[in-house]
Amino acid sequence: MIKRTLFFGNPAYLSTKNEQLVISFPEEEKEDKTEPIEDIGMLVLENPQITLTNGLITKLIQNKTAVVNCDKQHLPCSLLQPLVGHTEQTERFANQLNASLPLKKNLWQQTVSAKIANQANHLFRRGKNHKKLARWANEVRSGDNENHEAIAAAHYWQNLFEIEGFSRYRNGIPPNNLLNYGYAILRAVTARALISSGMLPGVGIFHHNKYNAFALADDIMEPYRIYVDDLVYEIVSTGEDIEELNTFLKSQLLQIPAMDVVIDDKMSPLMVAMSRTTNSLQECFAGMSRKILYPVYD
Repeated sequence: MIKRTLFFGNPAYLSTKNEQLVISFPEEEKEDKTEPIEDIGMLVLENPQITLTNGLITKLIQNKTAVVNCDKQHLPCSLLQPLVGHTEQTERFANQLNASLPLKKNLWQQTVSAKIANQANHLFRRGKNHKKLARWANEVRSGDNENHEAIAAAHYWQNLFEIEGFSRYRNGIPPNNLLNYGYAILRAVTARALISSGMLPGVGIFHHNKYNAFALADDIMEPYRIYVDDLVYEIVSTGEDIEELNTFLKSQLLQIPAMDVVIDDKMSPLMVAMSRTTNSLQECFAGMSRKILYPVYD
């Protein structure tokens, strides 16, 4: 079952009773609302005047709910995660930490190839120049020593949006603001799935910056970025004002965990597909498989 994403942009008091999330609005004359905790996959907290009880935090963590906090710029900046995400966590940590360099290079090759193939399919769907990307997706070698990922990314962003002055970087002009927010949500979904599969999100197969607590999440989310790009492209094509990341735009981007994707020839919500991807990854670390399951953008 797909889990729900709840967003709180106004002051609220969040507590729990009878396995329910109880939502109270102290500054408004509204009746309390309730939501089953077992149905919640992600909780996004934006307003600084939101209070959570310790009892609620405990139940959310036990439910493996991703609790995401936002900064002053309204962008997700932190993720609350459990100390124990899986019953076999210790063994799975060991498998991950002991993974050989050839295995990690092979996994990164699969990841980059899947990412570029999805980028090519997205450009094709939009009637853009995709042939180079389609070729490069099949030319990625172990460890991507020729850096096809960066070469493909440059071509992809040059051809996707027909917006004067646009280039993809964090502080660039819109729709970079939408992409930043969408990728932050995707990162939280990925980290949640990795923890639930009993792995350390900070130990990557390629990304390894010592200041990055979510290096593995940044690795595994790469082929999924296309679904954020697809949603942002649709928003831009409507002519909606995207200069400011308002509540309406955030509500659109918060649909990301529930987006339909094709994985292993089956349609699945993105959050569920991500769990399949992370489970396949831990099987690779355990020596049970050599292939990561990634979605195919169609």
